Amino acid sequence: MTIEEKAKLKIDSIRNILLKEKIILSDIIKKEYNFEITAEEKKWQVKVLVYFGKKGIKIILQGDEKSEFFKKVRNLSLDDPVLDLGEQPLNEPGEYIGTDECGKGDFFGPIVAAAVYVKNESKVLLRKAGVRDSKELSDYQIKVTAKDVKRIVGKNYSVIKINPERYNQIYDQLGNLNKLLNWAHSKAISNLLDNIACKFIITDKFSNKELDISFLDKHNDVEFIQETKAEKYVGVAAASILARESFLEWFDFNLINGKQFPKGSSEQTEVFAKSLLKKLDEEEMKKYSKIHFKTFKKIKAE
Repeated sequence: MTIEEKAKLKIDSIRNILLKEKIILSDIIKKEYNFEITAEEKKWQVKVLVYFGKKGIKIILQGDEKSEFFKKVRNLSLDDPVLDLGEQPLNEPGEYIGTDECGKGDFFGPIVAAAVYVKNESKVLLRKAGVRDSKELSDYQIKVTAKDVKRIVGKNYSVIKINPERYNQIYDQLGNLNKLLNWAHSKAISNLLDNIACKFIITDKFSNKELDISFLDKHNDVEFIQETKAEKYVGVAAASILARESFLEWFDFNLINGKQFPKGSSEQTEVFAKSLLKKLDEEEMKKYSKIHFKTFKKIKAE
């Protein structure tokens, strides 16, 4: 049985379970990488997607995660029900700019910082679209969900992509990754503040130091909230998705001898980089990689 056939059996099983609970359901829709159904109850809708791919089957739910209907569908659809342990309600401002970054741990490719302005209406729509931490989504899901984010927030987002060659130049000037991230976050935030009057910024904390708001110049009257795992705020999660989408785009359009660069800083990345350094000199490597990484120093020494 193929992985696609197993996914079809799974969506059939979920649909039968939901029907027994008298839940209104759509027909099963087959797409390129998944099967999906939509469950409805009064004003609530929850989409159940069963993805199939090289890594197996994955079940994703899209909808308002705070609603009781979402929790009901989730616990009926997943093999391991999720217990509601009474989490503290999220103290989320009515409107704010959320920021996140992608690529700081990857030897190849850019660093990307993104900022997204959200308010009460867009926050509801983003949750219904299944927006959450980009690390929980596959590359395909990132590209699909990023389109939803852009449709919902309109022009209220900014993406700063620092390609490797430019990254190496800025790193030489600043001499510190956190300073570079400060600059990228601040630039993305400033682009939005030039057109939006917003007093709250929530950013995923990328270092033990506070964000240096001196980079923001005229916008230094805003209030910053910096937290680890800040993707629990839907605005930060949306920013993480847009940053990841831009990061993936670089890999799609930058091939070397027809091959895609590996992501991360794994042993596979090191082997690939070592082979590449035999063909390219250091200046050419700067176009594709972050040469201050230990990976580069190691392969260069060898």
